[in-house]
Amino acid sequence: MFAPARGDASLLSRDLGTVFYCAGLTADYDRRPFDAVDAHVTLLNDVARAGRFEALVYLSSTRLYDGLPVSQADETVRLSLDPTSPRHTYDLSKALGENLALTRTGGRGSVARLANVYDWETGSPGFLSEWLIRAAGERVFTLESSPQVRRDYIHLDDLVAGLVAMAQAPSPGIVNLASGELVTNGEIAQVMAEAGWTVSFSNQANPPPPPNADIARLVGLGVTPAPVKDVVRRYLSGVTR
Repeated sequence: MFAPARGDASLLSRDLGTVFYCAGLTADYDRRPFDAVDAHVTLLNDVARAGRFEALVYLSSTRLYDGLPVSQADETVRLSLDPTSPRHTYDLSKALGENLALTRTGGRGSVARLANVYDWETGSPGFLSEWLIRAAGERVFTLESSPQVRRDYIHLDDLVAGLVAMAQAPSPGIVNLASGELVTNGEIAQVMAEAGWTVSFSNQANPPPPPNADIARLVGLGVTPAPVKDVVRRYLSGVTR
């Protein structure tokens, strides 16, 4: 296992074996748009040009489906990207990274489109991760969100299993790494209430849900992610002991 330091020039002159391209900006892409493009495209371009790898799995996002007029999105759906939208700096850069991985790596590249990844280890990023970390020390708290917000969550362990399965499969193409289920904040709060926590929300906004990511390809690779509510229940049972 080799994780290069930022700016390590030797990266492009060594044999890399299987590459998991994880560089990216999500929460702060709008504040750092040029860094986002560098992370999503520029380094990947250099790695693809050098070509010193056996396989490359590029980590993208199911956020590319946001705004599509469909209730469910599989990996073949045509994306809708607007070059005049500041929001789509993220989407366009990820889509270009996908294109490079799929078409400029001599058939050795694939793309993992990630849903919302969560864990509860200290420092784990993301809304649900921060929520669960907070639950370890607090029984009553308010979240800056709405109970109606819907997201697809995949636990870190299932994500890693999916990435390994992709790396071992011949030409997997694009694969959604998601649970295949949209769950509201309110549903997770109810699981927590049943375990003895009290969670409230700062607002009652009800934004339209994103398309549900189809996971047939992931299941076909032998990975079926655990439903988020089941994982949260197991986690809380350990916190209460």
